[in-house]
Amino acid sequence: MTLPRAPARLVDGHGMPAMGRFAGQADVIDWSALAPPFRRSALWRRFHHKRWHYVALAGEELFCAVAIVDLGWTSTAFAYAFDRVQRKLVAAFSQDGLPGLSARLADHAGGASSFRFLSQRIAIGPDTLSLRCGDFAIDAAFSPAGPLLLAVGAVDGGSVHATQKSPGMALRGEVRIGARRVDLAGGVASLDYSNGLLARDTAWRWACAHRLDLGFNLQAGYFGGNENALWLNGRLTALGPASFDVDAADPLAPWHVTTADGLLDLVFTAEGARREDKNLLVAASRYVQPIGTFSGWVRETEGGEKHVVDGLAGVTEDHASRW
Repeated sequence: MTLPRAPARLVDGHGMPAMGRFAGQADVIDWSALAPPFRRSALWRRFHHKRWHYVALAGEELFCAVAIVDLGWTSTAFAYAFDRVQRKLVAAFSQDGLPGLSARLADHAGGASSFRFLSQRIAIGPDTLSLRCGDFAIDAAFSPAGPLLLAVGAVDGGSVHATQKSPGMALRGEVRIGARRVDLAGGVASLDYSNGLLARDTAWRWACAHRLDLGFNLQAGYFGGNENALWLNGRLTALGPASFDVDAADPLAPWHVTTADGLLDLVFTAEGARREDKNLLVAASRYVQPIGTFSGWVRETEGGEKHVVDGLAGVTEDHASRW
């Protein structure tokens, strides 16, 4: 399925969101002009407007992930480096921010986001990542190898949500953990920018992995199959609803991930995981992100050629938030 070109703005002159899946980048994501039935009060938007900017860096030696999250009433950030040889986290950072002070989130995927708490700093741009958190540092640059996915849709209990996902991007730079230095050249980066008016209780399962010529993004939960997509040799294909066959009590056991359209069938084998559970009285979250590899096959059309996937580095995720 060929996707139409992304609109520059996601709310038209009548206050209606541009629902659907598109190829390319939106220049503006601003929900303030929404009309009924999507319109909500300014106070409601204040507490339900959620934005996050996430970057993953995948290499033979390390897998790193960095995120800045604006919850509307406060903010948070996390970063980690997972050693794929030792199969353990070798650096980790997590910090809740000061409301209105610590985080600055971009209004769209082409913008810049930042987080600062005391001497700890993170900056994410459309093609760069900089992190300084104690003895954990990252300087990375990347460039897209194909079109971004833009997905826009309604959410139960909320209003409307938009997300932008990148294909695999050529990576260069360095990770420093104490005296250890790891060259990122030859690795692959991917980016996730999301911006929506979500329900207080939001849950999802997610899978994402990329190399330069092949990658995918899959989600089942609050956003349905809206953001499910395959990148293959520079082409972007919409995928159907995803099913995650996993033992929730043992997320390090194999995951079997398929799509209803028969275009993807993969098994995920975990190498390790990052976990974090929070209970802030007025908010709580349960989160586990296994890191590992996907094997199986993908194809662009029903009955089309199957492209073998073998040992493709990426992540799955099981996440539930009351925010």
